[in-house]
Amino acid sequence: MASHTPADVVIIGGGPGGYVAAIRAAQLGLVTVCVEMDKTLGGTCVNVGCIPSKALLNSSEHVEFLRQHAAEHGIGVGDLRIDLAQMLKRKDEVVLQNTKGVEFLFRKNKVTWAKGRGTLRADNVVDVAGADGATTTYAAKHVIIATGSVPIELPFLKFDEQRVLSNIGALTIPEIPKHLIVIGGGVIGLELGSVWRRLGARVTVVELAPNILPGMDADIVKEAERVFHKQGLALRTNAKVSGARREGNTLFVDVEKAGATETLEADYVLVSVGRRPSLGGIDAAALGLALGTRGEVLVDDQMRTNLPNVFAIGDCVGGKLLAHKAEDEGVIAAEVIAGKPVHMHYRSIPGVVYTWPEIATVGLAEHEVKATGRQYRVGKFPFSANGRARTAGDTAGFVKFIADATTDELIGVHMIGPSVSELISEVVLAFEYRGSAEDIGITVHAHPTLSEVTKEAALATLGRALHF
Repeated sequence: MASHTPADVVIIGGGPGGYVAAIRAAQLGLVTVCVEMDKTLGGTCVNVGCIPSKALLNSSEHVEFLRQHAAEHGIGVGDLRIDLAQMLKRKDEVVLQNTKGVEFLFRKNKVTWAKGRGTLRADNVVDVAGADGATTTYAAKHVIIATGSVPIELPFLKFDEQRVLSNIGALTIPEIPKHLIVIGGGVIGLELGSVWRRLGARVTVVELAPNILPGMDADIVKEAERVFHKQGLALRTNAKVSGARREGNTLFVDVEKAGATETLEADYVLVSVGRRPSLGGIDAAALGLALGTRGEVLVDDQMRTNLPNVFAIGDCVGGKLLAHKAEDEGVIAAEVIAGKPVHMHYRSIPGVVYTWPEIATVGLAEHEVKATGRQYRVGKFPFSANGRARTAGDTAGFVKFIADATTDELIGVHMIGPSVSELISEVVLAFEYRGSAEDIGITVHAHPTLSEVTKEAALATLGRALHF
């Protein structure tokens, strides 16, 4: 029998959850191995998700500024030319910098990267099959499953990443589409749809629910729909894609709405109807690993599964599929393994949509607060009344606070506007110590900054906004 290499922790998956868990475990003095079969570390987020999409979003925002707003600033640009190949090259370079950065952190913290496909066996033995055919076996005291998620396919629109795209293919389209149909009006669909719309594509978003961004606060959704429509995104809500066919490079997509069926024609289709847990190398039935109804690994608030010394984190445990959630779960799992008295809680995890204007939220939406029967107050403040937003010409959107009517404790905060992905952190910190709207309202914010909108919305919750 081949010898087993001992390790304190073996992590299966090198995405945001897995690699952060590895770094934290190593910091705590544990002998740590991270198994990753892709050629680079970082998982979906760094390679084909958060990072490359933000690179393209940033590039396309520059295009939109030059096309639509440069003249307001007294800037003439002549004939605007888009070098898509260079734009995609820059995106790849940004991804490379990030993946190399994770490799550096592994070396710095003495984490072993086991390159290959990991398979979890009984008694926490992990086999790693390398690309060269050789298998290395680790005997782990503890295992963290961090195998992530994969995009959901439609049975009549299988991904080929040429014309029928997941988030992966949507980042590498070699030409600007004439017409891109986006199936799914969630975060990924709206972000990637925005990229290609700004670059000149006609984009139609088809969403089954009554609104885009299902589950989000209704005021935010209403403003988002108004702004995106004005920008030129065609939004079809309450609409079901019932079938599709491909003829050469043309796709015909059948859309049912209000009892009628219409066939839309496009040269590319992005399917972004959600993601499902991925358990590559984990035979849950054979191991006796408990799963939920959606195939997610069941865990407690210390990220423990039902198997001894086996933990799971990130997208494979379900909940909100967010890189920063996975990272925090990774830290908790590593610290629990090291004997620290910690546990995971989800009350203060922010969510962001990187369209422009951006959307950022934390806590409960108003309809969720109503459902609890709790008495609450709402305060809103628009970016149109903010000096810094006016100087930038970015005045769409607002910040909305929801606070307990009696105690003033923050229950939910919802933002749509310029750079709100950066503004939300202040509120998340307040949520962490169960702060109140007044805590933020009486805190001095620098002038002129966008953050003053957050302060004013907090004051509006108390009925005393100063500039509106």
